[in-house]
Amino acid sequence: MKHIDKLIPMAMGLALLTSCADNDMPFFGGVPEPGSKAQYAYLNEYDVLKSYIPSTANPDFKLGLGVDAASFAAGNAQYQIAATNFNEVTPGNEMKYASIVGNDGTMNFATVTSFIEDAKAAGLTVYGHTLAWHAQQNNTYLNGLIAPEIIETPGGTSNYLCIHQDVAVEPWNGQNVYTLDAPLQAGTEYTMSFKCKMENPISVNILTMPVSESDQTIYSFQPTTDWGDFTFDFTPADGNQQCIKYYFGGMTGDLCLDDIRLTIKGGSENLIKNGDFENANQLLWANKYNHKFTQEIVEVDGGADVSMVPHDVWTCDFNNGETLGGWGGSMSQTNDATGGPDGSGCVKVNNPSAGEFNYSVQLAQDLEAPITSGTSYKLSFKVKGSVAATLSALVQNPEGYAEVCSFGSFAVTTDWTEVTLSGACNGENGKRIIINIGDYVGDLYFDDMRLYYETAGGEIEKTPEEKKEILTNAMDQWITGIMNATGGYVTTWDAVNEAISGGDSDGDGWYDLQSAATSDDAANNFYWQDYLTPVDYVPIVTKLATQRFQEAGGDPSQLKLFINDYNLESTWDNNKKLESLIHWISVWEDKGAKIDGIGTQMHVSYILNPTQQKTQEDAIVRMFQLMAATGKLVKISELDMGIVENQFEDAKKSEDVTYEEKLKMADFYKFIIEKYFEIIPQSQQYGITQWCCTNSPADSGWRAGEPCGLWDLNYSRTPSYGGFANGLAGQVIVEPSPVPGDGSDAGAVE
Repeated sequence: MKHIDKLIPMAMGLALLTSCADNDMPFFGGVPEPGSKAQYAYLNEYDVLKSYIPSTANPDFKLGLGVDAASFAAGNAQYQIAATNFNEVTPGNEMKYASIVGNDGTMNFATVTSFIEDAKAAGLTVYGHTLAWHAQQNNTYLNGLIAPEIIETPGGTSNYLCIHQDVAVEPWNGQNVYTLDAPLQAGTEYTMSFKCKMENPISVNILTMPVSESDQTIYSFQPTTDWGDFTFDFTPADGNQQCIKYYFGGMTGDLCLDDIRLTIKGGSENLIKNGDFENANQLLWANKYNHKFTQEIVEVDGGADVSMVPHDVWTCDFNNGETLGGWGGSMSQTNDATGGPDGSGCVKVNNPSAGEFNYSVQLAQDLEAPITSGTSYKLSFKVKGSVAATLSALVQNPEGYAEVCSFGSFAVTTDWTEVTLSGACNGENGKRIIINIGDYVGDLYFDDMRLYYETAGGEIEKTPEEKKEILTNAMDQWITGIMNATGGYVTTWDAVNEAISGGDSDGDGWYDLQSAATSDDAANNFYWQDYLTPVDYVPIVTKLATQRFQEAGGDPSQLKLFINDYNLESTWDNNKKLESLIHWISVWEDKGAKIDGIGTQMHVSYILNPTQQKTQEDAIVRMFQLMAATGKLVKISELDMGIVENQFEDAKKSEDVTYEEKLKMADFYKFIIEKYFEIIPQSQQYGITQWCCTNSPADSGWRAGEPCGLWDLNYSRTPSYGGFANGLAGQVIVEPSPVPGDGSDAGAVE
């Protein structure tokens, strides 16, 4: 295979250039020339790192290196170092979401599949980094998936009925009548709906009437100056009702109607012909009594058929024990947890006796902010009663109780009915919804109450449930793709990376998950957990990973899923972040998550302040103890090291670090690795990954200019290499050269 040849030519050349314990490329670069760098010559005596993995370690222990996939693929020094010193590699970025998923959601796994083949050829396993994370996501694509739906106002024309009256008259002197083909059926429930707006809004009644007998009022409503939808149910009083009429004599100006429908409840046949008025030559509504109004079918752009977007002011589904406010008489309320029309919660209201007025007993709901004068609102709900009745609803100003928005009356039947009322706000400080029930005796049930207003066109926000479903599918597509691309070869993964924040906003004693709400960089990140929910986030990811790994040909018994995070060795909060992670793991496992191990990144710095350094070492020991107690696999996942004078200060640059300070860093590497093997039981020892191969270039995006590698930028070993090897071996393998000027360097080459 083409990959196998990468190691051989470079190995031959380097063997000629290096003086070392063997000829298998333990380090790069020749023996330093005599002078100030001669003190590093002791590093030549070390063997390759993986030769020092202790015999007492877990037989499956992985010594890993973080690599750049492009450099690795080129077969250069990084490839040689990985192949000779380590047995596992982790690509730094190339297996992350943003590196693979395009703005349109398409996925390009070419780099991943090539990297897997290179690793196989070098005899290296691959650690998958990472399935889920909030950083390095394709925000354009993901935010687009859950963006509000754009509703455009349709073009074209649409007809409606316009009734005009110049002068207000008595209410009964304005009646527009439609005669049905046959009388309505007695005892049968009907549904009527229509769109309406009014130039100068007043209350309008709808009645049925026989051809030549008394009327039956079936609905009262308050139109607004904007188009509104109205729906109500009614049952004819007898079998003689054959006409429907609007009753509006007190108005001036225009009353506009559209999409009038009358059906048997649950049926589809519209008993009113040309109710949408699209046939401009078929006007079937009659000014039967020669009242002083005119009417015509008007054709305009858009008409009433405009997409309306709702904007909620207040909603309640009564599924969490809620009731309404209210007062008067001996009225009482309870929440019926299963009494709603779908078996969910509703509010049950009992009024044992009638009051003097309908407003003697009222249901009330205060709003957080007043509704806006001049705006039309809708109040919708589901309702039923122990007896049928007609009630009324409004919004009032709590200061003085003035009505600022009338929704008119609505019918209550003994079956659940959906009611939508419309009203225009014409006053200030409307902050209280009122339903008058003073003249009702019996039980009332309300569910799914909603106060809202509408705008034409615009956007409809997706619900939290819709966003969760959409993003669960997106996560599934991503995990399916990466599992298929790796073909079961990658058996160990960071299932979720950096989930835990550093703050406890709800006061439960545990750090919350990372969230856009608390992030300093929310615009550049995508917090899956905000949408999948903190409790379900990890279970969703691990369930998908387990399923798709097996489908891609992986052996389920070999799959290991880790939760990886940083600052688990934190000194400032006594390892609180790790304790919080352990708490969350128990929460996720209760929801069915598969979590095999914990990864601790350990991007550390040696602290030259000895007191602070001792505190840091104690925190590392406690971290390992806490992790060992979980019984889970433990991985040091991204180990690298800088150096600072004091904790939280800026790191020293490579050129400013003395030889003595480098030896202190080496000792700290030895300490960390020795403590890992000392504290973590053999069965839990997954492995240790060194994150930085070389010291960081000055222009790097990661620890720029810091001495964080085991090799320098010329691929010569650094003292950290020796400390790392000593930690694996559990002893000092080669004594370092004396520190110049400390009295122990007699005879040292200068």
